[in-house]
Amino acid sequence: MTDDNRLPDEADGSLAFAHPSEREFAQILDFYGLKWEYEPRSFPLKWEGDRVLEMLTPDFYLADLDLYVELTTLKQSLVTEKNRKIRHMGEMYPDVNVKLLYRRDYHRLLAKYGFGPLAQAEVRGIDRVLFTAPQIERRVAQLGRQISRDYKKREPVLVGVLRGMLCFMADLMRDISLPVEVEFMATSSYRGEDQSSVRITKDLDAGITGRDVVLVEDIVDSGMTLNYLVGYLRSKDPASLEVCALLDKRARRIVDVPVKYVGFEIPDEFVVGYGLDYLEKYRNLPFIGTLKPDPNG
Repeated sequence: MTDDNRLPDEADGSLAFAHPSEREFAQILDFYGLKWEYEPRSFPLKWEGDRVLEMLTPDFYLADLDLYVELTTLKQSLVTEKNRKIRHMGEMYPDVNVKLLYRRDYHRLLAKYGFGPLAQAEVRGIDRVLFTAPQIERRVAQLGRQISRDYKKREPVLVGVLRGMLCFMADLMRDISLPVEVEFMATSSYRGEDQSSVRITKDLDAGITGRDVVLVEDIVDSGMTLNYLVGYLRSKDPASLEVCALLDKRARRIVDVPVKYVGFEIPDEFVVGYGLDYLEKYRNLPFIGTLKPDPNG
């Protein structure tokens, strides 16, 4: 593996992934600027004398997070067996962190950046409503009051990352009873193998050094984007930095980034509405709902 994580040309024999899904996952890690190694270590799980009978070789190791990742995208029939091995590995190597990434998680992560089957799927429609407009209004008002108390006699800067937070941030700032400033950022979508890190396409218009900053997010799932943004904003030396997220999908978490203000915790489902989209649709719905199941699986 090269130092800058660029994928080598497999034709020269320097690296060959077992499946295209692993290459795609590596590209996503590159997009986030996370250092990774492919199958760097095998963990023996069962012996007969000096002979190793069973082992687990996780697909990736993320050095920055001290985390091993095993993908389950090749054959879903192997999921049960992989779960068993992961549990056994946890018992034998309690200090080793390993994350099993399911096929549904992987493809949803890819779809966010224009990859995988979900990215080309037709719009399926709303399955059910998770949070109604009145529920959202009440909860956002509560968050606004909490922030107003916490930042009393201060003037926080709200930083929103375009575009899913538009509805949330517009309502939130009107429920904060303090003078606030508003800034916006935007990051690029994933474009190809030559992309090696998150690219900020719109940076802050004003400096935040010495300011109290609240980063406003629509949803936190894997935590990878948020982890990058928090690090980037901290490099600008704000007086304080907290995160306010409308939705928290902890079941998808890979990077555990502190989120002080949370609107709702949601299950591991793809949600749309109130600013969140699917293929740029559904943003203008006043509620938050789930999509109908994909008939093609």
